[in-house]
Amino acid sequence: MARSRSESLLVTVFEDGARRRRPDELVVEEPMTIQLDGNIVSTTMRTPGNDYELAAGFCFSDGLLGGARVKGVRYCADGAASESQFNVVTVETGGKAPVPTPRLGTTTSSCGLCGNDSIEALCDRLDVLTETPPIAIEVLAAMPDAVLSGQGLFSTTGAVHAAAAFTPAGEVLTTREDVGRHNAVDKVVGRMLLDGQLPATGLGLFVSGRASFELVQKAWAAGFGTLVAVSAPTALAVQTARRAGLTLAGFVRGNRVNVYAPERMQP
Repeated sequence: MARSRSESLLVTVFEDGARRRRPDELVVEEPMTIQLDGNIVSTTMRTPGNDYELAAGFCFSDGLLGGARVKGVRYCADGAASESQFNVVTVETGGKAPVPTPRLGTTTSSCGLCGNDSIEALCDRLDVLTETPPIAIEVLAAMPDAVLSGQGLFSTTGAVHAAAAFTPAGEVLTTREDVGRHNAVDKVVGRMLLDGQLPATGLGLFVSGRASFELVQKAWAAGFGTLVAVSAPTALAVQTARRAGLTLAGFVRGNRVNVYAPERMQP
């Protein structure tokens, strides 16, 4: 079912000393509960749309599948899906995945790790990435403009993040948008998982905001060799990228690219 991702509201605009009323498009943000084989995993604030990808990507990047194959994804509630306003999604492995431990509290659209007991556990299960040829700096620098054409919701509302998978040649493969950076990434990862395209060896992942630890961890889990962010990374994100063997670039704007991982990179 197609869900509205934006809502038109009247706002008061003050500009050049004048005041006027006009309609403005605001992004929709709603809670979505993710289940794995009927067990609640988390509730996250997200922009409706690509919900199946979000749920599958979340379970995969958090290591909840335990290697089990996703057999199906569906809206799920005690009654009809419409009764929960299509805000409950379950990922099904036929009981092959380990029984998940629910996260404590609600995952917000800005921080997907709220309530997680240990970030170390997310990294301990991952092997260092297979070394692949580095993606050219010129390709990394061009990604913000290359992805922009797929950011229709951002063009309308100006209030969402984007994530996109891209090739070493700069071809954008998949773009997803959401109020949460981690949700946008999970939607990209989920799409690739459902299409049998993981691990994403040799590919790059673009994010429109800052590069947090969690985004590096999700890129690592999915097998991306490069993560490109428009804004800055955190210190923990850099440490994690170096640990993973993942190329991390930040402040990718215009002709500027800051490479934080590996520690030194040849031109």
